[in-house]
Amino acid sequence: MKLKDNDLLAFSQGPGIIPALKVGYQLSTFLSKKYKKKLIGVNHCIAHLEIARLYTGMNDPVMLYVSGGNTQVITYYNKSYIVFGETQDIGVGNLLDKTGRRMGIPFPAGPEIEKLAMKSKKYIELPYSIKGMDVSFSGLETFVSKLIGKEKNEDIAFSLQETVFSMLIEASERAMAYCTKNSLVITGGVAANKRINEMGKIMCRDRKAKFSPIPIEFAGDNGAMIAYTGYLMRNYKQEDLEIRPRFRTDTVEINYR
Repeated sequence: MKLKDNDLLAFSQGPGIIPALKVGYQLSTFLSKKYKKKLIGVNHCIAHLEIARLYTGMNDPVMLYVSGGNTQVITYYNKSYIVFGETQDIGVGNLLDKTGRRMGIPFPAGPEIEKLAMKSKKYIELPYSIKGMDVSFSGLETFVSKLIGKEKNEDIAFSLQETVFSMLIEASERAMAYCTKNSLVITGGVAANKRINEMGKIMCRDRKAKFSPIPIEFAGDNGAMIAYTGYLMRNYKQEDLEIRPRFRTDTVEINYR
């Protein structure tokens, strides 16, 4: 299929880093005008949710969205995605990357921290900061930074994963109980981590709920999720196609469900 054979073009409006968003916006706008194709602006976070729904077959789950810049517990209600809980400071992926950088691990650090964690079973007690369904990672980041050089990196990585992922699965379970929903999906770049999926699976098994991991190639940022969500939104009449660096998940009307 050639570009001119497509019916529409989609791009990420945000949230995200302004220079990166501008590149996608400018290129897609140019191609839309050149080939006279409809242009659709997509919320990046919602694209993660929709690609997860597609590939897991879960129609109405609680969704744990974990990435570098975002960490949210989300579900769908009445034409909108509702954020029940979220990070109050940095995203979980950002926490892993910052910790990895201090250990000398190149970006992205998440996969290497996961490998390190697999080499240890020694748990170092770390701050556990969760209130309701909201979490906080900045204090944990500072605490862990002071351990580097004093404790083995393997033990720090293991303890960090166990602490952070436990917080997130606890928040997800609370959302499931509150919403009386019996399925969980984890999406976003950190969803490629085997341990967080294992914890989610165990929690759902204990609740007699459903859990299905997203295929690893669709966990992180990918063009397919933007294209697919653009397709879902094909009947939208959008007036605002400008980039939105702080575009929240819960501000979009979902009129295709």
